Amino acid sequence: MLVWLPWGGALAALGCLWGAMRAARKKHLIDGLPTCKTTGVFIGLVEVKGTAEVGEPLTSVLAAIRCVYYSWVVEERWSRLVTETYTDSKGRTQTRVRRESGWTTVAEGGDLMPFYLQDDCGLLLVRPAGATLESKVVFEQTCGREDPLYYGKGPAGAVANSDHCRQFREVAIPLHTPVYVLGQARERADVVAAEIAADPAAPIFLISTRDEKQVSRGQAISYWLLVSLGLMLCSAGFGFGLAATWPRPGEEWIPFVLGAGVFFLLVSLAWVWMTYNSLVDLRNRVASAWSQVEVQVKRRFDLIPRLEAVVQGLQQHERSVQEGLAALRAQREATPPGVAGPDFQAVAGRLVILAEKYPELKASPAFLELQKQLVDTEQRIALARGYYNEIATHYNTRLEIVPDRFVASATRLRPHPLMAANEFERAPVRVSLAS
Repeated sequence: MLVWLPWGGALAALGCLWGAMRAARKKHLIDGLPTCKTTGVFIGLVEVKGTAEVGEPLTSVLAAIRCVYYSWVVEERWSRLVTETYTDSKGRTQTRVRRESGWTTVAEGGDLMPFYLQDDCGLLLVRPAGATLESKVVFEQTCGREDPLYYGKGPAGAVANSDHCRQFREVAIPLHTPVYVLGQARERADVVAAEIAADPAAPIFLISTRDEKQVSRGQAISYWLLVSLGLMLCSAGFGFGLAATWPRPGEEWIPFVLGAGVFFLLVSLAWVWMTYNSLVDLRNRVASAWSQVEVQVKRRFDLIPRLEAVVQGLQQHERSVQEGLAALRAQREATPPGVAGPDFQAVAGRLVILAEKYPELKASPAFLELQKQLVDTEQRIALARGYYNEIATHYNTRLEIVPDRFVASATRLRPHPLMAANEFERAPVRVSLAS
């Protein structure tokens, strides 16, 4: 039996180590993703915050509140006397009576529905099927048969050996509740917009009524608890398994230290592996964020010919207008930060000047639609730039802080330059269209 203790302790410790690294990876993922606005969500793994909204919400069973998700359970307590036979210290057969008790689920249910996450910028559709849901307790009560709730929300029958005591509990995500969502964004099938839904390839899909700091803190607590448990298991396994056969009397404590040292070495190696992978993942997300800037600039590039068609349709051929259109049309892609080349410029200011110079444009439905599209594009570009700078800043910070900087230096990971302010930020945008 003692021979197997080191192996059993080691296997249990490895299980704890795997769970700890999994919690640490989730924490790095939560801390490494900048929070997006709903209108700035693009394809890929995103983190958003807002309130849960829907036009026709669900109504929970127990609390009867309006919500987008609820789950309820009714448990009934039972107890019974059990007679058992045992052998005492003198080898005689004895009998004794003991009481057993517990809870049995007698009814349960729940429902969930797609909802919109609303922030100060807009709405984003969230499909919660397949997500890990962290909700609020909205109803919890224990009662006996004399309470109307006992049979009103529970079944008429009773379990065997029932104490006629039931516990009612319900959790939910109420309407208008602040929600934290971390998941994979994709394009909706019905309209040109993004949505967050389950994806087998995504590392995490979480919908929580806790805020980001609380979720991250929970993963950190799980990490340290699992590391501590693994350390004790590994040390105890080696210690009790080898101490009795240790060849040097009086030094039976050495196997305990040996077990702790082995586990500490494994934790260190696993941490280096996990840290490097998280830094590489973050570096790739920085590159993805930059590609979103280019996508939005290209999107605006495709809209410029429409502006030219509107101007030509109204027989306005001023040289300044044509030169401005030609310059904007040439902005097919953005120059990466830190690389020599022209940067893209803002179009909103030029659009306002054009509307003021030619008041009849304001009466054209095509121009009004174009104006709406271009303003939306300008906002998308600004959000994409802001998202890139946020995630690049976090990546650069991790390359400099201890202990991540040692892994970054050993693997030659380099920081990414940020996008500096240019005419895009500095140009004043006039909102008045008066002629």
